[in-house]
Amino acid sequence: MKMHIDISEQTRQVIADGLSRFLADTYAMYVKTQNFHWNLQGPEFFSLHLLYDKQYKEMAEELDEIAERIRAIGYFVDASFSAFKKLTEVKEDARVLSIKDMLLSLIEGHEILIRHGRHVAQIADKEGDFASVDMLGRMLGAHEKMRWMIHSFLAT
Repeated sequence: MKMHIDISEQTRQVIADGLSRFLADTYAMYVKTQNFHWNLQGPEFFSLHLLYDKQYKEMAEELDEIAERIRAIGYFVDASFSAFKKLTEVKEDARVLSIKDMLLSLIEGHEILIRHGRHVAQIADKEGDFASVDMLGRMLGAHEKMRWMIHSFLAT
């Protein structure tokens, strides 16, 4: 059935592709943050353990909202590990890192996610997809805050 929502099919496809990448980035950051939450050790254990817990739970909620937005504009969500790995630039950390390296890795990942999300939001805004713009705006603000909180641990 054709969709008549004043956004062309071609534009919806571009937005869905961008949201799929944002979904993959969010999923990669979710897994990375949960990994660090589980494997954290050192003098900042308790405070970072709580911070990572809060952040990965927030990202878990975002994942569902992003996927549902892709479906709402008429596209399939490929939620496989292989699809996510192809779409994201967020690097996987294959070993346990020091606290400083964890923090730097999370900052880098959030910055990738923020850049990709901002790009999709700009396209969605230009094309009048205000629901995607609203969703992305809230999520970008949340990831900028996560980045800031993580970065604050490095300030001395």
